[in-house]
Amino acid sequence: MSDAASRAEGTVRAYYRAFNAGDVDGFLAQLTDDVVHDISQGGREIGRAAFRRFLEHMNRCYGEKIVDLTVMTEPTGRRAAAEFTVLGTYLATDTGLPPARGQRYRLPAGAFFELRNGKVARISNHYNFKDWLAQVGAGGPPRAARKAKKAKVGVGVKKSGAQKSKPARRAKPGRSR
Repeated sequence: MSDAASRAEGTVRAYYRAFNAGDVDGFLAQLTDDVVHDISQGGREIGRAAFRRFLEHMNRCYGEKIVDLTVMTEPTGRRAAAEFTVLGTYLATDTGLPPARGQRYRLPAGAFFELRNGKVARISNHYNFKDWLAQVGAGGPPRAARKAKKAKVGVGVKKSGAQKSKPARRAKPGRSR
């Protein structure tokens, strides 16, 4: 590995160490002033101040740690990629998302970096949003619970080939059907 590639890997690892430690200032110190942040399935923000606001919002809504980190670099040290797992807890309801109830999630993710003068100049994060939604319960009950519910014998559910009928409703006094 070249010295430049080794330095790039060190920068990316320092970025995630600061993230895991909750060290916002240490995290932001790894970024250029004009950092470009491509948010997974979202927009693009530019600048360290915008990144700080993003982090403050994320830290309010989510408690996350990065594990199983693998960093890859190219020989010039100008680009790097990381693959990792996010271990998280959904702490506070985020705008337009399902209610937070302390749901835990485990999410494979990745990031692409452009580095300049030993700092992150661009980061693009990627993860499967539908997987996250399913893990926090936005897609209805988990599959096992749906299967168990279907297996219950009840109104309108077949048992041994016979259809169970609904009980007749009684009309309320003073109303005709």
